[in-house]
Amino acid sequence: MNLNMNGRKAIVCGASKGLGRACAMALAAEGVDLVINARNAEALEATAEAIRTRTGLKVQAVAADITTEAGRDQVLAACPDPDILVTNAGGPPPGDFRHWDEQAWYAAVDANMLAPIFMIRAVVDGMLERGYGRIVNITSSAVKAPIPILGLSNGARSGLTGFVAGLARETVAKNVTINNLLPGSFETDRLKSTLESYAQKLGVSADQVRQQQMQASPAGRFGDPAEFGALCAFLCGAQAGFITGQNLLLDGGAYPGTF
Repeated sequence: MNLNMNGRKAIVCGASKGLGRACAMALAAEGVDLVINARNAEALEATAEAIRTRTGLKVQAVAADITTEAGRDQVLAACPDPDILVTNAGGPPPGDFRHWDEQAWYAAVDANMLAPIFMIRAVVDGMLERGYGRIVNITSSAVKAPIPILGLSNGARSGLTGFVAGLARETVAKNVTINNLLPGSFETDRLKSTLESYAQKLGVSADQVRQQQMQASPAGRFGDPAEFGALCAFLCGAQAGFITGQNLLLDGGAYPGTF
């Protein structure tokens, strides 16, 4: 399928590795010029070079902290009028809510709720004026089915979800859609750290936890980030203009509900 994105411009946050990197790769494969962002300059440039080598497209890497105004300004200066925005931030650490102080909550909300909202605010009016825009927020399956040790993520990402639900209905008439992708267990560094945390809590090996969780999944495996990137690319394409305000769950069937 031709997604009709050749020559479009995109900002992809948290793109140095994991699901953000997969989204950047998938968009580049469709001919999208990229500005990619993350805090780790070395890892980010490695991703940018991999995309350039694979596609021959222009990729600009902007190493900056997107949770700060200065960081957002750096990214937006590199691409002030994007057609596509993919927001993404590493999830807050797992743990027991009794141990999280006020600063831990502020950090989670800054990264997983406020930073995406501020990026959306910066680009959405330009998208509306041009009559095309695709905004995709990478959140978590924990928004749909909260995970006890991920309370910081459960709370902060749910706040973003509620915000998007209202705004997405206001923008779609001008061909600007806003959707959320809710990943379950994908083969990423984030998954590795979560499994290690579970293993430590249970007093078993991380490999044991890994095998148990894969066996518990209806799919019998964890997700491939490339699968995630492909859906992100579709949501950013011309054919997805009638999809907005949705929370799309990619979890291999782990969520047991009908709705």
